[in-house]
Amino acid sequence: MDKTPDIRGLYVPVQPTVKQSAERVTYQEFLPDTALQGIIYCYWRLRTSLPLDEPFVYRVVADGCIDIFFELKTPSENFVMGFCKKYTEFPLENSFDYVGVRFLPTMFPQLFKISAAELSNRFENLEVVLPGTAQFIASGFGEGLSVAEIKRRFDEYFLHFAAGVDFNHDPRFYNALSIILQNFGVLNVEKDLDTGLSARQLRRLFKYYVGDSAKTFSQVVRFQNILRAKPSQQSLRENKLFYDNGYYDQAHFIKEFKNLYGVTPGGAFGR
Repeated sequence: MDKTPDIRGLYVPVQPTVKQSAERVTYQEFLPDTALQGIIYCYWRLRTSLPLDEPFVYRVVADGCIDIFFELKTPSENFVMGFCKKYTEFPLENSFDYVGVRFLPTMFPQLFKISAAELSNRFENLEVVLPGTAQFIASGFGEGLSVAEIKRRFDEYFLHFAAGVDFNHDPRFYNALSIILQNFGVLNVEKDLDTGLSARQLRRLFKYYVGDSAKTFSQVVRFQNILRAKPSQQSLRENKLFYDNGYYDQAHFIKEFKNLYGVTPGGAFGR
């Protein structure tokens, strides 16, 4: 397995903890094998400990990643979710046990040689995209598995799969990606990404490896940086937040945040 660029060292994609029905719904992230951590950000599990009184709506915020996911009761129904430039809501039953694999930005196309743009802003049956992986999940998973066992099965599969992959790292593209991540998405895409690629090449590579333009990816990175910072009541009240993160006014900040999260900053941070 070739050495992969250190995206993990520069980027921590955050999904908010589950708030509604919190005592009966848990969301947990766990790390893959060390050799996979440059490719897979985490494995995750979203489950009910007891049936809920009503169906559950799970909100996924924009995080720049691509995920594979399925319900442990029906592993033959498995899906892939592409890069999304806004939040997505999944209506679930009142009892569920989902598991998933979250790939770091650019790594799903590197691993599977599939353009991220084909999956952007939607989810698709995995069988249509990766029949072999879909079959592995259908036959390899079921109800009652522990986190340790889920991790072991995923690790074994992805270590074996990645060992046969030739990772193609265009240093100019990954340099541009690093500049965005190091600046937390706060930059002028036209001026600051001068890494030896033409605007057309840069657009094509971002579409293929990320799923959208460098500008859209930067917006998601900037938003994720705010989520990770968990702004204080004071910084929200004083409206310093949008200046510090390169927004030109509060209305622009609130609109973009709501588009990526589904609620206003005040609503997201419980103010």
